[in-house]
Amino acid sequence: METLKYKVIKSKSQYNSYCKELEELLENGSKAKAVKDEIDLLTLLIETWDDAHNSFEYLDPVQLLVSLMEEKSMKAKDLVAKLAVSKGLVSDILNYKKGMSKKIIRGLSNLFSVNHEAFNRHYELDLPKHKTVRKRNSVYV
Repeated sequence: METLKYKVIKSKSQYNSYCKELEELLENGSKAKAVKDEIDLLTLLIETWDDAHNSFEYLDPVQLLVSLMEEKSMKAKDLVAKLAVSKGLVSDILNYKKGMSKKIIRGLSNLFSVNHEAFNRHYELDLPKHKTVRKRNSVYV
């Protein structure tokens, strides 16, 4: 009988190992059907573990991002390089000044091997209040 290459994840070390393997497969960029199937299987196993063991629903997407960055000892400049975005954009996201675009969500999902839904949730931005400016008989906001 053939031994399975992947099994249901039962430990944090197995989870981390599968995440590393998935990351390598994604970086490889192979278009082969077998590789795509392997990516799909690893993604399913990792997401199943995440659903059962993580409390992502209690964190807003920015808190989750910060937590995942700490777990991987990453800094904002590392995100700039890995997501190919400006440092200003990363700073604005981490400081609740800008929301996450679809591109950013996809990049973070792939980078941290988590379901994109973890980042694709509503959260409040810390936007400055509009100033009311009076000019003659008109009011501008």
